[in-house]
Amino acid sequence: MPTTIIGERINPTGRKRLQTELKEGNFDTVRQDAVAQVEAGAAILDVNAGVPGVDEAVLLVDLIKVIREVTDVPLCIDTASFKALEAALKVYDGKALVNSVNAEEDKLRNILPLIAEHGAAVIGLTLDNEGIPKTVDKRLFLAEKIIKRAEIEGISVENIIIDPLALSMGTEEDAGLIVMKSIEEIIKQFGVNITLGASNISFGLPDRPSINSTFMAMAIYSGLTCPITNPLEEQVKKTILAADLCKGTDENARNWLSAYRKSKKNG
Repeated sequence: MPTTIIGERINPTGRKRLQTELKEGNFDTVRQDAVAQVEAGAAILDVNAGVPGVDEAVLLVDLIKVIREVTDVPLCIDTASFKALEAALKVYDGKALVNSVNAEEDKLRNILPLIAEHGAAVIGLTLDNEGIPKTVDKRLFLAEKIIKRAEIEGISVENIIIDPLALSMGTEEDAGLIVMKSIEEIIKQFGVNITLGASNISFGLPDRPSINSTFMAMAIYSGLTCPITNPLEEQVKKTILAADLCKGTDENARNWLSAYRKSKKNG
């Protein structure tokens, strides 16, 4: 299948204007971002309500309702709060994707049963109490731990997405290589889908768009299936389409040709 884009824009982190709007109960930007991302090719929308000083559970429910007014694509519920996750899953109509659980014992024990109860899918982060591992073997070990515990709770492997976590190549020169090898090994061992917040790879380096697009293409070749990214960035979108074409997952070049015709029409 072609790469599935999870749109990252509905997230107030680092967006002061959006934070202010959400505190005021203004959802205009959220509606605009939802529509724009879907039109740009996002098949799933990540939804984060982490605004300082605001009840996250209440705001997350409001965001889900607002987004549902303008699009019916699946949503990725992005929260570290059990209370907010529980509230969101109660009102969510359909099969949600939860972002996320990690290999810490208390997270596995508390979050996985809730996900199973609501028939949701889950993103598993390859980190534990010691942080993000620097080796492929440890990431593989943590992926296996999450997958096995999820299956015990009744969450099947097709409902588990693993994020092997990208560190910055600005501080770890082999960070990109380790992520790509981790992707390959996790798929080989468990056959799960793979996601990444791919832009982390270039943090602290100049000309980040060039690094991000190159890494995205290489990660897709390695097995990345559903990156969390901004589909409104033209270079990222073109990179994903071209990577799918080169990998042979764009049948008869339909997606590439469709996007090209659309760009010419709009231009």
